[in-house]
Amino acid sequence: MTKETKLISAFPGVGKSHLYKNKGNKIILDSDSSKFDKKNFPKNYIKHIKNNMGKADIILISSHDVVRDALVTNNLYFTLVYPDKSIKDEYIQRYRDRGNKDNFVKLLEDNWDSWISDMENQKGAEHIKLQSGQYLSDVI
Repeated sequence: MTKETKLISAFPGVGKSHLYKNKGNKIILDSDSSKFDKKNFPKNYIKHIKNNMGKADIILISSHDVVRDALVTNNLYFTLVYPDKSIKDEYIQRYRDRGNKDNFVKLLEDNWDSWISDMENQKGAEHIKLQSGQYLSDVI
């Protein structure tokens, strides 16, 4: 019997890596998009996700718009987890606390409102909006 796999597309800083480290790799596959060749992206990333369907209970995936669009195009239903727009300062601090480089923090700071709005408007997904102090492990 094949496992039912839940795809979770989650915004940076919500706790994907923490959840993966604490739940183990048999239950969860953390598919870090930064490790994929950008020449064939997101096609190679979607192929990786499809190849792992049924092997893990949860696959944690990127929240990049091209990935979300490719999931919808490929009829892969997913849960989108992202912070409430009002808690930007909390997330900027999370990025600094975990040691992200200044250019990453600035990129998220500069694009926060538009990226969160894009997620709020995403079709073809279940939405979970995190509130202050909440992490991915609190909602799944």
